[in-house]
Amino acid sequence: MIKFVSISKIMDKRTIIGIDPGTRLLGFGVIDVIGGKPVFVDMGVLDLRKDTDAYAKLRQIYETVSQVCKTYHGTEMALESPFYGKNAQVVLKLGRAQGAAMIAALENGIDTVREYAPREAKQAITGNGAASKEQVCTMLQKTLDISLEAEHLDATDALAIAMCH
Repeated sequence: MIKFVSISKIMDKRTIIGIDPGTRLLGFGVIDVIGGKPVFVDMGVLDLRKDTDAYAKLRQIYETVSQVCKTYHGTEMALESPFYGKNAQVVLKLGRAQGAAMIAALENGIDTVREYAPREAKQAITGNGAASKEQVCTMLQKTLDISLEAEHLDATDALAIAMCH
């Protein structure tokens, strides 16, 4: 009997999808980890600012994250956890966005979903939990040997979450 083995298992490859959830802007970043070394795959931003219907936004988040999972064959997902703020409504909206992304991952075959606090990701990438978005972007460029545009800071946050994982 012939036994087939996935190329991912042979190469020790994992594909991590990082998500910076939001109801105005949602960032995603995708890295492959091959033999313990991170390799940049893609990143982007879903702009939800024009849509005023909260439920339509959740549907868009679900559909976009589902498409990212299918396109890149993610094996793991890392999400930025909502930070505690003064406005409970903002935290609730972020939690809903995060939930839509989680369900998309789970329904598309990703069994490992983890949350990381923003400070935790910044600490992992820059060594400083209070680093600015620009500092995180700079360190990602150096670590992954890529060039990133400053206007994609929501996507670089998602990339940082993936790298933290």
